[in-house]
Amino acid sequence: MNEFKIINDYFKVLSKKNPAAKNLNDDVFFDSKSGMVISIDTYNSNVHFKGFKYPYLIIKKIIRSSLSDIICKGVIPKYYFLSGGGNKNTFTKRNLSLISKSLKEEQKKYSIKIGGGDTVYSKIPTFTVTTIGFSKSIIERNKAKIQDDIYVTGNLGDSFLGLKFIKNNKIGPKKFQKYFINKYYCPEIPFHFSKTLKNFANTSIDISDGLISDMYRLINKQNLSFEIDLNSIPISRNLTTYLKNYNKKKQELVFNGDDYQLLFTSSKKNRRKISTIAQKMNQKITIIGKINNSYKSNILKLGNKSLKLAKYKGYSHKF
Repeated sequence: MNEFKIINDYFKVLSKKNPAAKNLNDDVFFDSKSGMVISIDTYNSNVHFKGFKYPYLIIKKIIRSSLSDIICKGVIPKYYFLSGGGNKNTFTKRNLSLISKSLKEEQKKYSIKIGGGDTVYSKIPTFTVTTIGFSKSIIERNKAKIQDDIYVTGNLGDSFLGLKFIKNNKIGPKKFQKYFINKYYCPEIPFHFSKTLKNFANTSIDISDGLISDMYRLINKQNLSFEIDLNSIPISRNLTTYLKNYNKKKQELVFNGDDYQLLFTSSKKNRRKISTIAQKMNQKITIIGKINNSYKSNILKLGNKSLKLAKYKGYSHKF
């Protein structure tokens, strides 16, 4: 049983009298009366990060990953609450100092403030982050329109290759390792660009579990389909070089998640507006496909060929 079936079968019914819960089908809780927007995420060792050798970097990853849930709604986060579980090996004086330093830097970078949290004993390192912002409106899921362009910000695939380096440092030269590992621990979330999303986005999500997986969730309640062009998916120069030097295929790396870029749709009439805003903000943004009207024809194109979507559905927690 995966995480989404658990939510759908056992918990969704509990939210029916609470419209702010968005039917448990969005990234956030949104109370339109108070304007409060809340997201919550839990991160466990050896599931979301490998071991706890680099607490300074791990904290950056979990904070940015959590902020991503809020900013993909076009909302600026203001507060966060951090709860941590661990033992005497996790919470050494050295590690606690590194965690504190990392949090201080992230607070300054994203203008957020800690609001509280909790600490508990745990056999493995585990963290839960609650993020809070305030807004009169949010960009919801399941609001795509036929013929919308599908956009992504930044590049995809760097983070997953970084994870592969972390798990097995024999898969490539050390000159690549620093770049890709840094992309895994410190994703460049499009924080400032997200402030403009409400000007043009019909629907939006962050890419956490993988492009295809999150695309399904973005429109899952609509009688629509998506068409994505593999050749249009943006990748970095370093990843391009890696693919060429090691005879790897692009599709092996760009659908596996941990990118924390924005995935959104917008009307074709907004193309110039989006391009202008992106240029002014020095934000890479790419049209990778379009929304169609048939729910039976989700397509991943590679030239004149169609690839099997089932091979590229990304990550899902299974129990």
